[in-house]
Amino acid sequence: MDKNDEVFAKLLREDAEFKKSYKDHRDYEDKIAKLEKKKHLSPEDEVQRNKLKKLKLALKDGMEKKLATYRAKR
Repeated sequence: MDKNDEVFAKLLREDAEFKKSYKDHRDYEDKIAKLEKKKHLSPEDEVQRNKLKKLKLALKDGMEKKLATYRAKR
């Protein structure tokens, strides 16, 4: 996903769902980074990290699909 892409920028500006997905993706990214800064993760932290990674990936997949659909229409 190229954030410098004009289609990406357009969707970010004009599509509320895409914008929310992008914001949530960034939030998950920040939470994962915070967890991974710990020297040792508790089992609960590992579960949380893995859950966040799956959610982040699902958002990315959805955004990629929307980008591909939008590009195909152009």
